[in-house]
Amino acid sequence: MAAEQCGVAEHMSSAAQKILDGKTALGVEFGSTRIKAVLIDDAYAVIASGDHGWESHLDHGLWTYSLDEVWSGLQDAYATLARDVEDTYGLQLTRIGSIGFSAMMHGYLAFDSEDRILVPFRTWRNTNTHEAHERLSQLFQYNIPERWSIAHLYQAVLEGEEHVPSVAYLTTLAGYVHWRLTGCKVLGVGDASGMFPIDPLTHTYESELLDRFSALPEVASQPWNIRNLLPSVLVAGHGAGVLSEQGARLIDPTGALQSGIPMAPPEGDAGTGMVATNSVRVRTGNVSAGTSIFATVVLERKLRRLHPQVDLVATPAGDLAGMSHANNFTSDLNAWVGLFRQFSEASGHPVDTDGLYATLFRAAISEKADADAGGLLNYCFYSGEFLAGLEEGRPVFARGPESRMSLANFMRAQLFGAFCPVKIGMDVMVRDEGVRIDSLVGHGGIFTTPKVAQRILAAAFNTPIKVMSTAAQGGAWGMAVLADYLRHADTPLADYLDGLVFAGAASATEDPDAHDVAGFERFFARFMQALPVERAAIASIPLEERG
Repeated sequence: MAAEQCGVAEHMSSAAQKILDGKTALGVEFGSTRIKAVLIDDAYAVIASGDHGWESHLDHGLWTYSLDEVWSGLQDAYATLARDVEDTYGLQLTRIGSIGFSAMMHGYLAFDSEDRILVPFRTWRNTNTHEAHERLSQLFQYNIPERWSIAHLYQAVLEGEEHVPSVAYLTTLAGYVHWRLTGCKVLGVGDASGMFPIDPLTHTYESELLDRFSALPEVASQPWNIRNLLPSVLVAGHGAGVLSEQGARLIDPTGALQSGIPMAPPEGDAGTGMVATNSVRVRTGNVSAGTSIFATVVLERKLRRLHPQVDLVATPAGDLAGMSHANNFTSDLNAWVGLFRQFSEASGHPVDTDGLYATLFRAAISEKADADAGGLLNYCFYSGEFLAGLEEGRPVFARGPESRMSLANFMRAQLFGAFCPVKIGMDVMVRDEGVRIDSLVGHGGIFTTPKVAQRILAAAFNTPIKVMSTAAQGGAWGMAVLADYLRHADTPLADYLDGLVFAGAASATEDPDAHDVAGFERFFARFMQALPVERAAIASIPLEERG
C-alpha cells in the first residue's frame, strides 16, 4: 500500500511540475450539448478537465446558440478545469504550452465590416437550405450538404435576406472563438472543408468552384467576393497566432491565465474525431458518436460520381475523406434513459447514471433480445435528417400489435434506430464506390459501456470495430493533441500519432456476429419501409419553440 501511495504521489508531483513548466496542451471543444476542456501533459495523459452543459434552441424556426452562451460556457468550462488543477495539484493555472479550439462543424456565422454579427448563429442542425444544396451540388458536381456554410450563404442570397449585402466575413463556431481570442481569421483545413470544397493538392478552397460560385448572377450582383469572405486555411502543425491579452481575459476573467500562448489552427469535430481515433491515414476510418454521428473514411481517390449521401471533407492534414453524417443520434436515447431514471427514483431505488446506461445497454445484447428487435421501431429524429429525406424531425417509437415488447428489444431498437441513418451513406461508399477500409474505430461516450454499441455498430456496417482506451475522451482530447502537435510539426501527422500518441495504446475489437448482422439488416429494411410514419408525425405534431 505504501508503495502504491508513493507511486501516486510521484505521478502527481511529475504532473504538477509539467504544469509549472508549461509542458501541457489545452483542447476545448464546443459540442452540441457540452463544452469540454481537457488539459494533457507531454505524454498525452489527461491531467485536468472541465465542462459546461448547454443546449441549442429554436429562434424563428432555426436552431441556434447565443454568442453570450459561447463565452459564458467557455469561461465556466475553463474555470472548472482550473479548479481541478488547484484541487488536485495545489497550483493556480497560469501557463499552458499550447491551446486549440474545436467545435461542431458547418453552420453560418456572418459578420459585417465592423465585426458585428448579422443574424443569430445558424447551426449545422438546420436543414432549411435544401434548394441551395441542390443547386450548388449540381453546379459544382460535388456534394454540398445542407449544413455547409456555403449552402447557408447561398440560401440567404436566394431568399433575398436583408443582411446579405453587408456580409464581410464568414466563419464557423471554432473559427469565431479563435478569431476573438487571437485576432486571426484562420481555420484548420478540416473545419474549412465544411465551409467550401477543399482541393486536396493545394489544401485550400477549390479555385475553380470559387469562380463558378462567383459567376452566378445572383452572387455576382452582391457587393462582395466569396474569396474575401472565407477564413484563411491552415493544415495541422502550422501556427495560428497566439492568445492575446484580451483573449486570455475572455477565457479566464480572473486574470490568472497568461497571454502569448501558441494557438493551433481551429478544427471541426470531424477532424478531432479522426485524431482521437488515430484515423488520419488512407483507408482508416472512424465513427464519432454523440448528439450527431458521422462515419468517416480517408479516401485513396476521389469518388467516381456525385453522391448526395456522402460529404467530402478533409483530415487535419488536408487529405480527402468521405463522410456519412447523420444529424441525430443520442438526443432521443438520452431522453428515454432519463425516463427510466425518473422511474428508478419514483420507485425509491435510484440508479446512478453510469449504472443506468450500462444496465439498459447490456439488455440490448442479452439473450432475451430478438436479433431484429422483435418488430419494434424507433426514429431518433429530433431535427431534420437529409440522409432520410426529412426536412424536420420528430422522435417516434412505434410497434405493431404482434411485436415482441420487452426491455431487451426496446433498447435494441433504440440503438439499431440510432445507427440506421449513418448506415445509408456508409453503404454508398462501400457498396457503390468500392471504398476500402483497413480499420474502423469507434469513439464517443456511447462506447463507454464495454462491447454494446461496438457490437451493434459492427453489425450495422458488417465490419470489425475497434475501440481504443481513449474512446470516451472525445474531441477535446483530440484537439489538445493537435495543439501539442505544434511542437512536432516536422513529423507527418500520421507518423506523429502512430509513433508518439498511440504507441502502445490499449484497444479492443469486436467482429461482426452473423446473427446480429442478419437482424440489423431486417431492422434496417423495416426502418426504411416505415419512414412514412415519421413523415406523418412531422405533418401532425407542431414544433414548440423555447420561450
